[in-house]
Amino acid sequence: MARSTGPILALGAITIGNSVVIHGKPFDWWQPLAVGITAVVFQAAEKIAPEWTVGLAWVALATVVLVRIDPRVPSPAESFAQWLGYKT
Repeated sequence: MARSTGPILALGAITIGNSVVIHGKPFDWWQPLAVGITAVVFQAAEKIAPEWTVGLAWVALATVVLVRIDPRVPSPAESFAQWLGYKT
């Protein structure tokens, strides 16, 4: 398994979990398919520029946690802050 696969799969799980489990949005089968394709593309790109690819995977993971992917669904960080009782 490539070093970028873990962060890519984690960002997919966080995105799907936040929208489906936390906010009750309908499950979209395109999301896991897109995550799988992205993981394969990152694995191939890691053979060309390994440090850049792994770094980009980690930046993508941080971005998914902090930024809204869907404008109607709060980001995971916002959801966690609301769960703790902070107003966002």
